Amino acid sequence: MNIQMKRIYRFSVFFLAVFLLCSILPALAASQSFRTTVLFTHDLHSHFLPQEDGEGGESGGYARLKTVLDRERASHPNALTLDGGDFSIGSLIQTLYTSQGAELRTMGALGYDAATVGNHEFDHTGTGFAEMLNAVSVSGDKAPALLMANYKPAADHPDKLDIQRAMAAYGVQDYMILERGGITYGIFGLMGVDSDSCAPSSGFSLGDMAENAQRCVDALKAEGAQFIICLSHAGTNEKKKLSEDELLAEKVSGIDLIVSGHTHTTLPEPIEVNGAYIVSAGPYCENLGSITIQWKADGSKTLTDYRLIPIDETLPEDEDITLMVERWKGLVGGSYLGRYGLSYDEVLTRTGFDLSTPKAGVQEGNALGELIADSFLWAVEHLEADSPDGPTVTVTADGVLRASLPAGEITTSMAFDVLSMGVGSDGTSGFPLVGVYLTGKELKAAAEVDASVTPLMPAAQLYMAGIEYSFNTHRMFFNRVTDIQLVREEQRTEPAPVVGGEEPNGEYGYTVTQTDRSYSELNDAQLYRVVTGMYSAQMLGTVKSKSMGLLSLEPKMADGTPVTNFEACILRDENGNEIKEWYALAAYLQSFGEEGLPYRYAKPDGRKNVSRSWNPIELLKSPSWITLVALVVLIAVLALTAFAVRWVHYARKRRRYGKGTRW
Repeated sequence: MNIQMKRIYRFSVFFLAVFLLCSILPALAASQSFRTTVLFTHDLHSHFLPQEDGEGGESGGYARLKTVLDRERASHPNALTLDGGDFSIGSLIQTLYTSQGAELRTMGALGYDAATVGNHEFDHTGTGFAEMLNAVSVSGDKAPALLMANYKPAADHPDKLDIQRAMAAYGVQDYMILERGGITYGIFGLMGVDSDSCAPSSGFSLGDMAENAQRCVDALKAEGAQFIICLSHAGTNEKKKLSEDELLAEKVSGIDLIVSGHTHTTLPEPIEVNGAYIVSAGPYCENLGSITIQWKADGSKTLTDYRLIPIDETLPEDEDITLMVERWKGLVGGSYLGRYGLSYDEVLTRTGFDLSTPKAGVQEGNALGELIADSFLWAVEHLEADSPDGPTVTVTADGVLRASLPAGEITTSMAFDVLSMGVGSDGTSGFPLVGVYLTGKELKAAAEVDASVTPLMPAAQLYMAGIEYSFNTHRMFFNRVTDIQLVREEQRTEPAPVVGGEEPNGEYGYTVTQTDRSYSELNDAQLYRVVTGMYSAQMLGTVKSKSMGLLSLEPKMADGTPVTNFEACILRDENGNEIKEWYALAAYLQSFGEEGLPYRYAKPDGRKNVSRSWNPIELLKSPSWITLVALVVLIAVLALTAFAVRWVHYARKRRRYGKGTRW
């Protein structure tokens, strides 16, 4: 073989090898297997410290969370740590939100890679959110990346530029590329529709979830991302049409994993939709979620491990995080609680029984809700300066009750946890109490909201003081209330009865409060004062839309004119300070002192009487026009049905016997 032929032969062999290699490489790449582990939380709500779980144990706490994170990272050194939003608002340490940014700085110490925002990050408005970002930036402490793809300052926000500067200084992005363990991850964050509706004072505009998600997915893949993760504060729901993250996964192609927050869901198994795994670990640092996925470049995925790891009393606390949290507690005592003359762990009173938050969607009385409504009434009588004469009705709602009060000592921080939402016009944490006026007819409508809207919107369940009412859950919607009247209480405190040589309500020697009640009818046209928290008061105006226009509540001033500025209705003490919801509860609890909480709060006292009777008389008495219209429609349907059945029967007879057949 001559030299020329040898060259041709070598070139041919080389070309063939290159051709074969180019043909095989894509197949090899497609078959190459990768492994991804993601550690995740959502809805932490400032739960820096453990809380009693109502079963004799404890749940949560960031020092214990750090212990679990360290263990998981030892087993999965390339794991990502991510959060689905609402990392703030839920404990006294939230009072440092705007001044210290304690939540994000602690998450940085815990080793979080990225997080998105939730509605509660805007409880201090968009401006407060910016102040928090600035506080974190100035501190120089490590903090997670913050991702917000579809939530931006509104064009007409007066502080838009300041908010944008704060977001830029912190480094807030739509999405990020993260290299870890030889894999390129693309991560982006979203705000949900319901979540945005729960942040009415954010001053931010919501962009379409699906459009922005697809934009982020396409951009991340163009930048080389191999595995796409969405941090969504939208949530899931048993009703598919309300399950925003499931709907998102259906509409958007290319998402591999959705960490789903907002609805406080605990998913024992991931939901798989359109190639995306949707995961939720539950709220309040109860669990650390861990998911491991085996995947290939062709998009095929296999779930190899999914766990919800309890954060409980069996875990040791990380010393560094413990010291950090104690420092936050010290700052709270000096900067926030000082004005109230209270300390973080100060014991206000004791209780020999649990007061639990309401069961979602279960229509019944609730002792905790009634205690809080009573505390608002007590605040009107004992804390408010120049409270007006006349009857007052106080209201709280299921949706603002954030924690239970377990048996034992009740501290300042525990009282705050129950009513931890919001911020006042003074810029400090905690919604203030406000006083507005409703007519007697509108008060009846408020009771109807409790009776009729709660099944559709559990957070709307109400607990009141100064009024009693009854309703039947089987009556027609918006005509369920059967009786309502004002009540005035006179209380007598007597020693608890001794049964078998022991007090009936635990180790503490509590007293029993006997209550004498006098009743009066509501006048439809008369104005009555209603005291509630700022958030609940603002929600009164939404009743018309929630009830499809069948109910209407318009908060008014004492002269009957509509409320245009709720800040003008804030209750204030003799020094002009706002009376916060949580402080009304704390002061009321403190009023019981060493004697402890009266035994009458061990169970609901009957001020809300819920019937589930099918008795026809009870179902149809005092019908409203809604019930009458429904009855007319029902009778018409039954008549038409009877006519149709008779006509079909007649037609069959005619076919069988001929035209001479008569009806």
